[in-house]
Amino acid sequence: MRARGFTLLEILIAMLVLALGILGGVALQLAALRARQQSVLLSQATQMATSLAERMRANPSQRDTYLTLDYDAVVEPAPGAPAALCYAGAGACSADQLALADLYEAKSQLRSHLPAGRIVICRDAGLWSGGKLHWSCTGDGAAPAVVKVGWRGKRPDGAQDKTAAGEYVPSVALVVGASP
Repeated sequence: MRARGFTLLEILIAMLVLALGILGGVALQLAALRARQQSVLLSQATQMATSLAERMRANPSQRDTYLTLDYDAVVEPAPGAPAALCYAGAGACSADQLALADLYEAKSQLRSHLPAGRIVICRDAGLWSGGKLHWSCTGDGAAPAVVKVGWRGKRPDGAQDKTAAGEYVPSVALVVGASP
């Protein structure tokens, strides 16, 4: 008469298959969390670029002041506040003071939302090459003004990714408009 039921080998194989399934599910969950975090960073970078573009359009006489922005939150210290912050109820501000307040606010937002980030406003005709944003700007007077925002990536263990010597990826580039 044969014994009925499962053998120890069958139980071990079933437990191995179950363990592999659980590990796969955990790995999938971690990948989803990383993708969500990158999506949040991309959304914040896009909002920063859009906000700066709108501020530049609202203060066109100070376009050259805006074009001086090149801020790296990793390398540079926290930005110093300008003489006038130009908030509602703070009194009248000149166009120059408003531009300086806008640049200060952009640096502060970058530092708080993208602590390993960089923001550049410049004239550039050739933004992308090989799927990567070029941080150097052509500076050509006929090139459109561009807002570039990016951040340094992290490895899965949370450490800074230093594979590309300080490269900021992924990035957002927003064309503000053609030269005046």
